[in-house]
Amino acid sequence: MDFIFEQIPAGGDRNFAYLIADRATGEAAVVDPSYEPARSLERASAQRLNVSKILVTHGHPDHIAGNRTVQRETGAEVYAFATSPAKPDHPLADGDSVSIGSIQVKALHVPGHCPDHLLFFLPDQRMALTGDHLFVGKIGGTGSEADARTEFDSLRRMLDELPDETTVWPGHDYGCRPSSTIGLERRNNPFLLARDLEAFLELKRDWARFKAAHGLR
Repeated sequence: MDFIFEQIPAGGDRNFAYLIADRATGEAAVVDPSYEPARSLERASAQRLNVSKILVTHGHPDHIAGNRTVQRETGAEVYAFATSPAKPDHPLADGDSVSIGSIQVKALHVPGHCPDHLLFFLPDQRMALTGDHLFVGKIGGTGSEADARTEFDSLRRMLDELPDETTVWPGHDYGCRPSSTIGLERRNNPFLLARDLEAFLELKRDWARFKAAHGLR
């Protein structure tokens, strides 16, 4: 099988990094190497892969802290949203595609948690790397009501555009399991079940009480 995909614990606050590679060409990308980039580099080395790209879901420090190490060790270049604090070598816009060997990765701009947030969708594999946009049973935090409104629109767009069978691979291990699907989240994630924007904003405001009432961490 030519497609390689690994979810890698990467330190921080239960951060996940990801390794995507085409075994046939040996080309690989690391997504959000975080605080322990050596783990991703070790997995790439063990499989004799050439890490040529770093994909950044968003520029918060816990996701990009390992970028310089990966760049120093491999010469990889950074792919991120144009205004990202990650200072991309290759700025991405909504709808842009990145090739990793024969693997195609589509960038969707999903602001809300932060202005530069991207979701990486692998259409052939029906996989979405959602960063801090969507977690298992939860969503990313927002700093203001305006950001929450933007996040609501981004989540609705995601549900409209991604098939239910798409697997969800988040940026943190915050849920009851390390991955999910769009369909499962559509049916179970309380934020995605909100009937409208006002219900979504109310849940945002009341999230601490909701978590306590439902035994969520």
